Formats: sequence, structure tokens, C-alpha cells
Amino acid sequence: MDNYLRPTAYIDSDHPAVIDYAHQHTQAGGSQLDQAVDLYYAIRDGFMYHPYDLVLTRDGLKASSLLKKDRGYCVEKSNLLAACARVLGIPSRLGFGIVKNHIGVEKVLEYLKTDLLVFHGYTELYLEGQWVKATPAFNKELCEMYQVAPLEFDGKSDSLFQEYNEGGHQFMEYKHDYGVFDDMPRELFISELQKHYPHIFKDQSNSVYKFMVTTDT
Repeated sequence: MDNYLRPTAYIDSDHPAVIDYAHQHTQAGGSQLDQAVDLYYAIRDGFMYHPYDLVLTRDGLKASSLLKKDRGYCVEKSNLLAACARVLGIPSRLGFGIVKNHIGVEKVLEYLKTDLLVFHGYTELYLEGQWVKATPAFNKELCEMYQVAPLEFDGKSDSLFQEYNEGGHQFMEYKHDYGVFDDMPRELFISELQKHYPHIFKDQSNSVYKFMVTTDT
């Protein structure tokens, strides 16, 4: 379990900004379950879901990097939740899958040329003797816009995705599970994006997405 508690290259739970954020958004003396729930809602609604700016650099994928912004996509938000959990002694790991989006953001799907969202991220937290899935990606305002109930999280049961919208139409479904990781698998992440969306790496000037795929150290 130690590998799910220590800071890593991307889950940088030892970063001062991450440590401060974790303590500022949880009640001192609360149970780990209560603290995990507090963190989930802080990150879900404190950062607008914004998949239009994917920064894939080593520094850009660190959990602490999201704290410099007010918006982020699923991988960034899940990574920050994992890092904050480790600050508080809650074991955490990252999970990823391929999700079919039946509604989605039209301009994203138009540019990706598919309704499959590759490497959709979530967090798993070890609470009260079990691993529980938490997905803080979609903020409440976005869900209301698309008439989908926001994902709630009680720390006791999985909060993975919205299967149907409020009209009863299918919203999302998981098509592939990459498994769980004790750190962000950056190389796998980039290779899967290149495999499924090769065109986005060829058009760096597109106004919808900005990609940085440098291999800085």
C-alpha cells in the first residue's frame, strides 16, 4: 500500500501548493472519508471541465500544475484528487478508460472525428477498507448545461460516470479499461492519443486544441 501513499513524478503530493490545497479544502480532525468527500467536491466544482487545452509536458501533467489554473480536463482533475488524498494519508491511484460519449461537446467530437474519448481519467481512493472510484471531471454547471445530474460521491460507493441524462437518453458508457496505476502513465497516455487521434498531432495550429507533446525532463 506504500506505493499508493508516497509522492511520485506526477502525483506530486509533496508539492507545497498541493499540501496547502488539501488542508484548505478539508476540515481538520475529520475522518478520512469526510476529507475525501470534501476534496472531491472542491475539485469537481472548483475547476471547470475544459478539454480544449491538453498540455502533455512532464511539468504540465503534474498534479500541482492544475492549481495554477481554474479549469482542467479529467486526467488533470483526477490526478489532483489523488495527490491531495495522499497528503492526508489516504491511499490513492489513477484509473483510465475509453468512454463513448453519446452527447458530448460537439466541437470536441467534430475535431476528434469520433465519439470515443480515450484515456478518460478517474481516481480510486482506499476508504474504510475498500477501493472506491471517484470521478471529479464534470463540474456542476457543465452538467446542468447538458441536463445531466452531476456525479455525487459519498466515499462508500463508486462514482464513475453518468449513464443517462435527465431525459433518459444514454449519455456515456465505458468501452475499455486500461486498469489502475500508482502514477500517471504519461508514455501510455500519449501513445494512446497518437493511436486514436493521429491527426491532432499533425495540426498544431488548430484553434480548438493546443497540444504540447515535448519530451522535456
